[in-house]
Amino acid sequence: MAIPLRKPNEIEKLRVANIAVAKTLNYLKANVKAGMTLKEVDAMGEKFIRDLGARPSFKGLYGFPAAICTSLNEVIIHGIPSDIVLKEGDILGLDIGTEVDGWYGDSAITMPIGTISKEDEALIACAKDSLYYAIDVIKEGMRFKELSKLIEDFIVSRGYQPLVRFCGHGIGKKPHEEPEIPNYLENGNTKSGPKIKNGMVFCIEPMICCKDRNPVILDNGWDVVSKDGLRGSHYEHTVAVINGKAVILSNSED
Repeated sequence: MAIPLRKPNEIEKLRVANIAVAKTLNYLKANVKAGMTLKEVDAMGEKFIRDLGARPSFKGLYGFPAAICTSLNEVIIHGIPSDIVLKEGDILGLDIGTEVDGWYGDSAITMPIGTISKEDEALIACAKDSLYYAIDVIKEGMRFKELSKLIEDFIVSRGYQPLVRFCGHGIGKKPHEEPEIPNYLENGNTKSGPKIKNGMVFCIEPMICCKDRNPVILDNGWDVVSKDGLRGSHYEHTVAVINGKAVILSNSED
């Protein structure tokens, strides 16, 4: 497995693409409201991305038809924007990718639409908290499988399950690179597989199910839900390993 080690100037180019993602997520979080359709959210986000001088990298990627993944309520990831109208009490996952000068950015949030239930607040908090926990524990020399196990244990400790068969990933000159980073331990051995090294850049993205971690892909070929049919949540950051620790690239000062 060849995981690229990025030079400082390359990491800064990746930071530019990721800041465009962060600014777009901040903009949507402030402006998406009940009464809007998912297609309107997508159009608003795509215009904002292009106005920043970036390209929405998800559009056309593997055949995806839109600029932004809009994952509503039970849809955990890869939601295709539709004419569905947002309403008070919904929760909406927004996953955005950009490309600037051949370098890629990627980040995601799950946001409330108006006032949401305490149960949904806890569900979203699990995704966000497990993401920041993972970023905090990353250190040079640990294995990716150890990180996956720590993320899984955190999610399960909150009473939820990590979605399986989908994972975080490397990122750089392509939107998806080595390694794959599941939010659960595969094959039961944290002492195998590649180690985390300075210069690696990758996406951590906890995907949270309420009860059943097995995915179901809906008829449109994209929307992923849990087999339990309950609501899910998703958070993601792109990080670079610098001086032995993970530094978030997909943060905006705005």
